[in-house]
Parts: sequence; structure tokens; C-alpha cells
Amino acid sequence: MATRMTVRETLTILLRDGFILVFNQDALDVVATAEALIAAGVHNMEVTCRIRKPLEKIARLKKALPQFAVGCASLVDNAGFLRRYNARHADDPLPSVAQAVEAGADYVVSAVGFRAETYERFVGQVGLVPGCGSAEQIVRQYGFGANLCKLFPARELGGPAYLRAVDPALHKTVPLVPMGGTNAENMPDYIAAGALVVGGSFSLIDKPAVQAAEGGDFGPLTEQLRGIKALIDRRREQRWPGLDWTGADVDVIAETTGRDFSL
Repeated sequence: MATRMTVRETLTILLRDGFILVFNQDALDVVATAEALIAAGVHNMEVTCRIRKPLEKIARLKKALPQFAVGCASLVDNAGFLRRYNARHADDPLPSVAQAVEAGADYVVSAVGFRAETYERFVGQVGLVPGCGSAEQIVRQYGFGANLCKLFPARELGGPAYLRAVDPALHKTVPLVPMGGTNAENMPDYIAAGALVVGGSFSLIDKPAVQAAEGGDFGPLTEQLRGIKALIDRRREQRWPGLDWTGADVDVIAETTGRDFSL
């Protein structure tokens, strides 16, 4: 297993990137996709457990690109759920958080919260990004030690308007990452509402670019990703003028934005 990044190193990459791509394409080569992201100026990607053999893909990706921050997403941190799900899907079981960490993930992501026991075991060792759908869940997970809180499903929760409403009530302290239904039209609004990082899946990418990548041509995908990155960069520069996102470390970003990353 490749040496895992520190939590600080992982967060620095995520914050500088401003964008997390959810890799949910069984037909695409995971390493070539990561290389397309790097060419577009993005140095992280989360591999969702909704595709086959996610841990194998994570291990392969970390071996090929050790300085690329790899996340494991769509985890469900509940022993009863895993037991029942895996009994029905023995050929391709859903991994536990511990198995994702063992495979080399630099950060782990869920649609729901992590257990207190998971924080006790992994806080400070791996980036923790729990899914949250309410202010109570956000505060609970942040209190346990979450580094970022995934706002999911962001569109169904109310989109940028929901983030704009809940953020002041949480004293603009918790770094929230909207995922679910994000697109080029609403990403700037999420950033204006306070998001530092926005996540999205291949629904952001035009089908011809995905089809070209399936055939081995990742050029169109790189161009699409470069456009998303530029969009986010422009809006963040407007939102936080003077902050050098390309070179700032976590401490500078925290001081400038008022966010706390549980470090």
C-alpha cells in the first residue's frame, strides 16, 4: 500500500482544488481519469463504492499516483447495514471504513454520518467527510471531528438557498461541501453562499467527452474538467479577494474564511 497523505496534506489539496469529482464510471480507467484531472489542475478524486471493486481501484490509483489525493465515497458506517447488504452482494461487498482506509484512501466520504467509534479510531489519520442533511447532523459530526461536512443531497435539501440559510446559524464555522445535483449553473451560487469546495459526478460532463474517454481519448474530458475548475476558481477569487488558492495552506484558508477543519 502506498504511503497515505497526512490529513493536513489531503485537506490542502481539496481546498486548493475547490472541486471533488466523484468517479462513478466502471467503463473508464481510473488512473487515466486521474491523469485527466491533474492535467486540468485538480489533484483529487473520490472513488464511489457504487462501482465494482472500488478498493482495487483505490489501491491501483494510489500506487500509480501517490501524490494524488484519493477518496473512498458512498460508505455506510453501520455494521447492521453492511452485514445485510453484503449477505446479498457477496460477489462485490460494500467495504467498511476500515477497509477503505486499509486500501489507501486519503479521505473517506459517506452519504450519512460516521459513528463516534469511527472518529475515535481514525480522526487525525485520514480525512473524514460525513454526509449531513440537517443542521443537527452537521453539528454532531463536526463535534466528533469531521474535517469537512458533505451537504447531501444538496439539490433536494434546497440548493444554495439552504446553504445560505443554515451557514449563519452555524456561525459560518463548519466547512460544507455540497454534493448532489451540482452543475455549472449553481456552483457559483454555492460558493457565494459560503462553500469552499463543491463536489460533482460525471453528470457534469457532456456525454461525447465521456464516450471519447471510454475509447481512450481523454482530451475532451480534460477540457471539460478544466472549464469546471476555472469556473470555481473565478468565483472563489470574487468571494475571497486576495486569497491565493493555488499556494495557501490550510491555516491561511481557515484564517481568511473563518472555517475550522478540525486539525
